[in-house]
Amino acid sequence: MASIRHTVDMFKLATSIAKVVDLMSPALGDHHMRVAYLAYRLGEEIGIPVDERYELATAGALHDIGAFSLQERLDLLEFEDSKPGEHSLAGYLLLKDFKPFSSIAKMIRFHHIPWQYGKGAVQDGEPVPPEGHIIHLADRVAVKISKEKGVLGQVRAICEAITKSRNDVFVPEYVDAMLRLAKRDHVWLEVTSNSIDSILQRCVVSQAKEFGIDAFLDFSKLICRLIDFKSEFTATHSTGVAATAVAIAKRVGFSKEEQKLMEIAANLHDLGKIAIPSEILEKPGRLSDKESFVMRAHVYYTYEILEPIDILGVTSAWGALHQERLDGSGYPFGYTAEEIPLGSKIMGVADVFTALTEGRPYRGGMDKTKTISILQSMADKGKLDSNLIKIVIESFDEMNRFREIAQDRAIKKYRQFRTEMSRKAA
Repeated sequence: MASIRHTVDMFKLATSIAKVVDLMSPALGDHHMRVAYLAYRLGEEIGIPVDERYELATAGALHDIGAFSLQERLDLLEFEDSKPGEHSLAGYLLLKDFKPFSSIAKMIRFHHIPWQYGKGAVQDGEPVPPEGHIIHLADRVAVKISKEKGVLGQVRAICEAITKSRNDVFVPEYVDAMLRLAKRDHVWLEVTSNSIDSILQRCVVSQAKEFGIDAFLDFSKLICRLIDFKSEFTATHSTGVAATAVAIAKRVGFSKEEQKLMEIAANLHDLGKIAIPSEILEKPGRLSDKESFVMRAHVYYTYEILEPIDILGVTSAWGALHQERLDGSGYPFGYTAEEIPLGSKIMGVADVFTALTEGRPYRGGMDKTKTISILQSMADKGKLDSNLIKIVIESFDEMNRFREIAQDRAIKKYRQFRTEMSRKAA
């Protein structure tokens, strides 16, 4: 397989993630997309250079990525901004080590700082990026827009609200820019359009980054953290699946580069869980039917995000089809054995193996005998590939050790993340 090297539009990737985050509740609508649009237009009106507007829009698209629970997301829809919570800090910590997003991480870290007549230019001894204040204003304008009535009839009240908070909450210059934008009907009609995704892609001047396979792997690890760090109960799952999937792929004969692609796919396989509230992920008991249906939907969301990213090629299918079963009983498409790629079959086995052997909110990890019994039963019933199950059973102890080592590292990183959250928030 030739070495992968592609140019990637990071804004397009960011908006794909943002759309899934907003699927957490119908009340959220297109919130991230609206903030990205308004931030971009504000930057344009203020005179920010094109390349900086690109980063501003990207930060707007990801600004609430650290809000893991549905209740926190709903609290953030209140204009008064009385409970910004820890999500700004969480978003910063999650994004800061991924080089293409390192500059926007600081914007997100400080996007709820009130201006306070200039005091808000510095927070905790650090200068607050102007873009953080722009996103703050764009965010607050976005939450003032009601879906229940025509947007043009709301403009006056929105302008009055931000004018009232001028200099106290918002930078005066940015309020003035928003008031100028408010006179243009097309801004309001575009920000509330059902086609806001297309409008944003048309407005924001693309800045592609060149990615090799190692950069793709770094990106997938970022996404892995976004998925798994929503809860301590999920903090190690994708990492465990990745370690198991790579071990199986190696035994099947995948090349070293294909094994990296498998790790990338495993890191992304639960991407749709970004849309699942932590209230469901952390539930101590078994899920209700309604909650189970919400969980099942995450697989389709994963497919919806990954499928258009042609740079990932078949790797997208490896991750997105991990809940398909050989007999057609899986979801979301009900594919049968002939339609499921080998990489997806490996991922399905790795996902089940990891789910059985790791601890869950309602039970501890299963022992070797019980795990093998379930895996063999699924193979016998034609749900999982019998050859892959044979490989896992024959090397069970080694596979399980790989999983445990990977998940031990992941839980340490998660706890370090939580410690840093507590330390910085104190």
